[in-house]
Amino acid sequence: MIKKDCISCGSENLSKDEIGINKKLLGEKIESYYCIGCLAEYLGVTEQDIIDKIEEFKEQGCKLFE
Repeated sequence: MIKKDCISCGSENLSKDEIGINKKLLGEKIESYYCIGCLAEYLGVTEQDIIDKIEEFKEQGCKLFE
């Protein structure tokens, strides 16, 4: 797997969940990704909101989080 870094802060090697939530919320065809903190700031929500959504999508069986 290719290593992905945050396009905002440069945080290195984003996790599978971070990449998955970016694709889920911003579109599956995106090629640039945010870390959880920067994604939360970009969307105007808290980091906990993002973490809660990741867990919700996992429970729903979303393939982006397998």
